[in-house]
Amino acid sequence: MTFSSRLKEEITEYDSNLIEKRAELSAIIRYAAKITKDKIIITSENAKIIRRIYSYLKEIFGINIKIIIRNQKRFRIKQIYILEINTKVNYILESLYIYNNNRKIKVNENYFEAKEEKVAYLKGTFLTTGSVNDPSTSGYHLEFVFSTKTDAEFIKKILKEIKFSSKILKRNNRYMVYMKSAEDISDVIKLFNAINSLFYFEDIRIYRDHKNMVNRLNNCEIANQEKSTTTGMKQLEAIKYLKDHNLIDLLDEKTKIVLEYRSKYPESSYSELAEIISLETVYNIGKSGINHHFIKVKKMIEHHKKK
Repeated sequence: MTFSSRLKEEITEYDSNLIEKRAELSAIIRYAAKITKDKIIITSENAKIIRRIYSYLKEIFGINIKIIIRNQKRFRIKQIYILEINTKVNYILESLYIYNNNRKIKVNENYFEAKEEKVAYLKGTFLTTGSVNDPSTSGYHLEFVFSTKTDAEFIKKILKEIKFSSKILKRNNRYMVYMKSAEDISDVIKLFNAINSLFYFEDIRIYRDHKNMVNRLNNCEIANQEKSTTTGMKQLEAIKYLKDHNLIDLLDEKTKIVLEYRSKYPESSYSELAEIISLETVYNIGKSGINHHFIKVKKMIEHHKKK
């Protein structure tokens, strides 16, 4: 079972109050149901989601619902669950702000104002149109997929109103609202009260963040080592030039000490070289002092080459 499926099943394990149930049903029927003049048909592969929809419809509207189970044989055998509603159809659609006088209501005309309703609406939307990547795979990604741009823009608006950033992307003939911030996705899962999924997501995220930090530190250390090695090789060339042209004796004693130790430790960083010199000689020097001596050497070589 995928992480997305586990999350949806965990969402169905927690009950809601009556207001939240209506908001959740509104999203489910708007985005997942096939609506005709006298029927509402909802299809799902997930038995727990179907059971949740069935119980909500029964509780709120007190109607008889026909349940059909079919076996689908495509690559593997799986069961498809179908809920068929053929009583109080217009009343249900009007109560859930989907239709009014047999005319479909635009989703942005009657959206829910209280935060708990918005979260419940998002929950119903996720159960029917949403998916989220397993955090152990590359990247973080949560999405809702719709057949119209109006629906996508409405969900984007709801997300924004509860402080989440999302984007809309057209993919084939459908519109995808997606989020890629690990922190935001984690907060959405938390809003859905899916605590086990949240712990799993956070454990993986913490592990990945720690691993990425270690990799960055290692890369930084390697880069610094390569830089120190390159710098050391160039300075050895400068020391060789001084020796070949009998310029060493023109330097002061402290600079001679620095050049002597650079010859002994060509791959050491300035900090390491300064520490070694300070420990092994009477000359107490820091990183900036090392740099100062090599600037002096560079200027001497440049001056000599101009003669």
